[in-house]
Amino acid sequence: MVSIDYFIPALSMASLATSLAVIILLAEHFLMDYGEVELQVNDKTFKVKGGSTVLGTLKQEKIFLPSACGGRATCAYCKVKAVTGFGDILPTEAPLLTKEEVSQNIRLACQIKVKNNCAVTIPEELFSIKEFTARLDSVEYLTYDIKHFKFKLLSPSEIDFKAGQYVQFQSPPYGEVSESVYRAYSMSGRADARDVIELMVRLVPEGICTTYMFNHLKVGHEVSLTGPYGDFFLRDTDRKMVCIAGGSGMAPIRSILSGMTTGDIEKRRPVFLFGARARRDLFLLSEWAEFEAKHPGFRFIPALSGQEPGDDWSGETGRITDVIAKYVPDGRDFEAYLCGSPGMLNACVDVLRNLGVNEERIFYDKFG
Repeated sequence: MVSIDYFIPALSMASLATSLAVIILLAEHFLMDYGEVELQVNDKTFKVKGGSTVLGTLKQEKIFLPSACGGRATCAYCKVKAVTGFGDILPTEAPLLTKEEVSQNIRLACQIKVKNNCAVTIPEELFSIKEFTARLDSVEYLTYDIKHFKFKLLSPSEIDFKAGQYVQFQSPPYGEVSESVYRAYSMSGRADARDVIELMVRLVPEGICTTYMFNHLKVGHEVSLTGPYGDFFLRDTDRKMVCIAGGSGMAPIRSILSGMTTGDIEKRRPVFLFGARARRDLFLLSEWAEFEAKHPGFRFIPALSGQEPGDDWSGETGRITDVIAKYVPDGRDFEAYLCGSPGMLNACVDVLRNLGVNEERIFYDKFG
C-alpha cells in the first residue's frame, strides 16, 4: 500500500499552481485597468473599455461573431484577422489554427484581449447579424431527450435567413449559474416563416444552456437570440442530394427540405438518411411519411444501430455509414448535406468521398 505521504508533495504543488492561477486572474480583473482604448473593426473605430476579449467587446458594440461553444475555445468559429495590437498566439488558440491561418494572423476572438489600441478585420456580412427578442410560444418533447421549441419574434419582428443556418441562444443566469452563456442551434423551420424561430435541442447532461431550456424556460418567457449565422444552406444546382443526420442534427435538414419546391425535389431526388440508436430515438416519422407521400422523388431512410427489446424494427440497421452505399452507389453526381456529431460526420465524409462525392460538394454543420 502506498503511503499518503507520497501524494502530499504533488497535492501541495497542484494546490499552489491553482492558487497562483486564481490570484493572477483576480489581479488582472481588479488591478489591471486598461482604461479606454480604440478598437478598429474594418473601417469602423470604437472607443471601448480595455480588458475584455475581442469577442466580448464586439458583443458590447452589437457586433455578433459566431461562437458555437460560447467562448470556450473549442469551436473555432470566432476567427478574426488580427491587424495590429495583439501578442503571440496563445496555447489555447494554436490547436485550432492552420499554418496558413497563422501566417495570415488569424486569431480566435474569444481568446485575444483588447488591452491597447488594436485592429481586427471580420467578414462584412457579420455586421448584418442582429439581436432578437423572442417569446416562447410552444415546446414539446420529440424524444426523451430532444425538445422542439417555437419562438415568436418580438423585436425585430422578422428574421431573414437561409434554410440551414443557425442562431445563438442566450441563457440567462439561473440557480448557481452566475452569468449568461451563448450556444448555437440550427433553425428547423421554413425560411419563409420569418416571424418565428424553431429549434430542436438535445439535452446535454450538465450543459448550462440545455439545462436552462429543459428545466427553467417556460411558455411565455422572453429570450434573446442572435443570428443568422453559417454557410450551411442549399446550393442552387441540379445535382442529386443525400442528406445525413442524427439526433437534433435533423433540424437544418428539415429546414432545407421543407423549403424546397416540388419541382426541385423531383429534379434533385433527395434521400434523407437518419441515424439513431434505438426506436425511442426516432421522431417526426409521420411528418416524413407525409412528406414522402406528397413528394414521390423524396425518400426518408431511418437506420437503427442498436435496437432495444420490443423495438419491432424492420427497417435499415447498423451505423448510418453502413447504409450510405445502398442509396448512393455512385456519388459522382451527388451533393451531400450533413449535420451531427464530429465523429459521425468525419466517418460519413470518408464514406462519401470513397463513393465518388467531390469533397467540395459535401456541406455540413458539425456540433461537438
